[in-house]
Amino acid sequence: MTRLGQSSTRAALIYQHGSRKREREIANGIDVMIVDALKRRPRPKGHAGGTDG
Repeated sequence: MTRLGQSSTRAALIYQHGSRKREREIANGIDVMIVDALKRRPRPKGHAGGTDG
């Protein structure tokens, strides 16, 4: 309710279907951003993340 700016439970229930779809779209967008960031980060060299062995 707070995230969507609704002041009553009744309003939240009326518009709930739309918010679930939008929340899924937002979650998918965040997933894409995280995957892209992980692909761009430098990889540690050596065995066990940064050691020379």
